Parts: sequence; C-alpha cells; structure tokens
Amino acid sequence: MLGWEPGMLGQSGVEHRCPRAEPPMASGSDSSPTTAAEAPPPVPGDKMAVFWHEGMLAHDAGRGVFDSGSDPGFLDVLDPHPENADRVRNMVSILRRGPIAPFLSWHSGRPAHASELLSFHTSEYIEKLVQANATGAKKLCEGTFLNPGSWGAALLAAGTTLSAVKHILDGHGNLAYALVRPPGHHAQPDRADGYCFLNNAGLAVQLALDSGRAKVAVVDIDVHYGNGTAEGFYRTENVLTISLHMKHGSWGPSHLQSGSVDEIGEGKGLGYNLNIPLPNGSGDAGYEYAMNELVVPAIDKFQPQLLVFMIGQDSSAFDPNGRQCLTMEGYRKIGQIMRSIANRHSNGQVLIVQEGGYHISYSAYCLHATLEGVLDLEAPPLDDPIAYYPEDEKYTMKVVDMIRSCWKESVPFLKDI
Repeated sequence: MLGWEPGMLGQSGVEHRCPRAEPPMASGSDSSPTTAAEAPPPVPGDKMAVFWHEGMLAHDAGRGVFDSGSDPGFLDVLDPHPENADRVRNMVSILRRGPIAPFLSWHSGRPAHASELLSFHTSEYIEKLVQANATGAKKLCEGTFLNPGSWGAALLAAGTTLSAVKHILDGHGNLAYALVRPPGHHAQPDRADGYCFLNNAGLAVQLALDSGRAKVAVVDIDVHYGNGTAEGFYRTENVLTISLHMKHGSWGPSHLQSGSVDEIGEGKGLGYNLNIPLPNGSGDAGYEYAMNELVVPAIDKFQPQLLVFMIGQDSSAFDPNGRQCLTMEGYRKIGQIMRSIANRHSNGQVLIVQEGGYHISYSAYCLHATLEGVLDLEAPPLDDPIAYYPEDEKYTMKVVDMIRSCWKESVPFLKDI
C-alpha cells in the first residue's frame, strides 16, 4: 500500500565486442509503412508547446565539492550541486525573451498521480521515495539527494512531461517540450540514479503505448547513457531506445549498465536498445556523422509512430559534466535531423524532454539552438557567444563506422544498413 495519494506533492574508443542475436522479431523487422494513430498532418511553421511549472525550482540538491555534497573543511567556497535551479531559470528566460519566443506557446505543468508513476516504476520504489521525503533529507545514491522540496519537484517533472506528451497524443500540436527538473533518464524502475528520481520520458513513452501508439523511438543525446529509460524497455520490442553518450562505463551500484555497444536488449527486446558510445571531444561533425550513419537508418528501419527526443546540454564544449565539445551549431543540426525523421515517420510529432546540461549560461544557448533546429528555422537567429572548440572528427567517424559494423552483425533488423 502506497503511503500517499494521487496528486500529493510532497575516454576515447568503443567496445569492440559484437554480441550475437537471434533471428529478428516480426514486429521489429516489418518494412511496411506506419503512421501515427489519428495524428494530424504536419503543419509548416508549427508552434512548439513548452510545458513548465516553477514549482520544479524547489528542488535543492545542496552544496559541496562538485556533486558529492561533501565539505572537506578546508575550502571557503563550496560548489552548488550541478543540477541546480539556476540552470533551468536561464533556460526558461532564454525561451521567453530570446529570438524563438514567437514560435513558442507556454503551458502549465502539473504533479503526477500515483497510478501514472506505477506505469514505469515499482510500488516498492515509490514507497521508498515517499518515506525518504518524510524524513526530510536523504542521500539516495552518489550525487543524488532528496531534500525538502525535491519530491514535489520530481512529481511536477513527471506530470509535466505527461502533460506534454498528452498534448501531442490528443492532437493539439506536433511539437511539445517538457522543460523539467529534476532530470529523469537515469531513474530505473526500482531505483534512483544520477540526479534522477522519476523517469519522466519513460512515463511518457508508456502513456503513448497505452494510448495506441504501436512503436515509439527514443533518442537521447545527454552526455551520459540513458540507462534508466533503456532498462525500463530493455525487454520490449515496440520501443527503440538509442543513446549517444561519452564512454563512461558503469559508475557504481546505482548505475550497473555500461552503455557499451553490446547492451542491445534481451528477450523480445533483443536489438531494440542501441548504444553509441562516442570518443571524448567528438564535436559537431562527429555527432552529425553518428546521427546520419547510425540513428537515421535505425529509425528508418524501425518506423516509429512517435519520436521522443531527450536533450542534455552536458554534451557541450564547456559543460562541467562532459567533454564532447558540441557547440550551438551541433545542437542545431541534431535538432534539424530529428525534425526530418519525425516528418517521415510520425507526422512531424516530436516530444522533447529536458535532461542534463550544467553550464549556467551556455546550456541555455545550446537549448535555444536545439529548438531552432526542431522548429526548422531557415537561419540561425542567435549567435554562439563562445564559439569554436577543437574536435577530432576523423577518429569519431572511425568509431561510428565500427559501431555500424557491430550493429549489422548483431542486430537483426539492421543487418543491411
């Protein structure tokens, strides 16, 4: 029995092993075209609906040495936790007052209900979070702190993301962005991880499936492996999860998954979890190559009825949590590619979900550029304030080619990409 009621707030390189797989599942290898259920046709110049609630600012993960929460006793100034409210305040303000403001409409978020959380998470885990909230403050795992205000913010992040996907599912628009925190893609069905309590995108994907979308594709460009979302659908053939991330491996008991190319799903889901661990410093050209050579052909084969785009600006050139060297131009190009995929497979429908991004100002600029790309604006309306950072694109391209060879050998529905 849950102790709460609905609506309560309370480095370089790639793994060379290629796994072997069984013959392809029928639904995953179906080459017949599919269309989004009762989806309206794409409309040129569609506005993007932004879902936001200021109550999410109440989550405070504290201060310490970077994200540890520790005070060694010999520093006069401790860091605010990387996942802090200021990063999102700048995201909100750049969208409200920046050049793409006319292309956006704003909608209020809401807290998630108990039954909605249980569509992805176990009842035991939710009860654990409720009890942790009742104690006032608790460290759930390394870097992840549930403090007063955190649980209410987490419920708002989950419910706001559900409102965003419902906006699309109900035919009110093709483009919706859930501007949420705390992030969610590390939260697994039964545990917290990596600053995340509830898996916002995973809940939205499940709602889309329950609402009649037969196949959903998820693309995660946060600098870390979206292990929680992948875990939730690891044995499912109707959700294709693709994660582009730096090669960081497992980081402890809360994050056992490594994000390597041989983690491709199990059972009916074999072949439907695709990892793209990229070398540090891959940069704009490296990411564009990976998108065009790996992500695009995989989704073209899968033919989803809804596209979920999980964005994290911690892949940027100046983020304290990543070293992938993306600039605004790289994010803009990724956004454009995602929009073109959606136009081919989901009638232009894209749900965008905010994940990481910890440089207080540059994350906001990179967010703006990503949405410029998804909106398919003809000319970049905002200049990059920091600009160029060197990248080793040729090495990244070799890694991408190696990953494609592994996929051709081990993922049945991608044997001829």
